Amino acid sequence: MNYCGRFAPSPTGLLHFGSLVAAVGSWLCARHAGGQWLVRMEDIDPPREVRGAANAILAALPAFGLTADEPVLFQSQRISAYDDAFERLRAANRVFPCWCSRRDLAAAGGMHRDGLCTVRSDEARTPAWRLRSPDSDVLFDDMLQGPQRYNLREQAGDFVIRRVEGLYAYQLACAVDDAFQNITDVVRGSDLLDSTPRQIWLQQCLDLPTPAYGHLPLALDAEGRKLSKSEQADPVDPGNPMPALRRVLAFLDISVQQDADHPAQLLSEALSVFDPSALPHCSSRCAG
Repeated sequence: MNYCGRFAPSPTGLLHFGSLVAAVGSWLCARHAGGQWLVRMEDIDPPREVRGAANAILAALPAFGLTADEPVLFQSQRISAYDDAFERLRAANRVFPCWCSRRDLAAAGGMHRDGLCTVRSDEARTPAWRLRSPDSDVLFDDMLQGPQRYNLREQAGDFVIRRVEGLYAYQLACAVDDAFQNITDVVRGSDLLDSTPRQIWLQQCLDLPTPAYGHLPLALDAEGRKLSKSEQADPVDPGNPMPALRRVLAFLDISVQQDADHPAQLLSEALSVFDPSALPHCSSRCAG
């Protein structure tokens, strides 16, 4: 299968530096491999969405020279696919209803284990649905973070795939849509590294292919906080894209000439010297 990468933002705010790192990093990897680069809007959590953010993100990407090879996929339009995946999991006895509250799970460190809700069922309340996680390891070799070993029972527990409100969780939607879009390589921020074993387990449960993974370093401010949550996390400016784009390339250790005057020219120069193996192999670093 030919290389196919993607950028999958959530519309919880405007495009910021950390998201632009993921967008540029995934774009460079896809173009270096001669493959496709897709954009997916992960808009399945309405309570967390910021009004107008999805359109603003999609409008900003071309200003930074980033254009998808196919129309944008909106997860809000894919609920029937998640319904189908959920029913397949339920038919295979992979999931179970759960009425546990956070208080109920506090004694277990906030984690649910062993595939059975310990709280009495309550027909007056809508349950969440959890995926059973076995006491076994998921192993994968991350392109940037190296070999990974993750015990599902101890580190993930039985995680929620459909919430009490009926909303599907990120893990399920991501696994289903990566397969639907024929994604071969996922390049994203290392804040999602611990989501990967859960998604691999879902892929196995649903008989879906598993992509290759590479997790870019998380952008931190000078005080070591995730940039998207710090006071320095102002949105990048699509009206003046070159400073942020140069800063992203420097963050990714990609040296380019200083005479480029347009995002497409700057990205072309970056691509001409790009080597995926030379990307930073650390989990986080200061964004400068």
